[in-house]
Amino acid sequence: MRVRVDYDLCEANAVCAGLVPQVFEVDDEDNMFILTEEVPSELADQVRHAVASCPKTALWLEDDQGNKIE
Repeated sequence: MRVRVDYDLCEANAVCAGLVPQVFEVDDEDNMFILTEEVPSELADQVRHAVASCPKTALWLEDDQGNKIE
């Protein structure tokens, strides 16, 4: 499973970074970074929660074939 971001929608609210700082980071200039696109299995539930919590719906998950996971 991979996490993706639409940077045109992302406002760097840092909700995701607050929930899973091992995967998401927002720097001092309000730039959001995905630290690891391939979601570690032990963080999968937390990342799903972060994706669902994004206030701008800028995050989504994909399977290994690139299909969006609902």
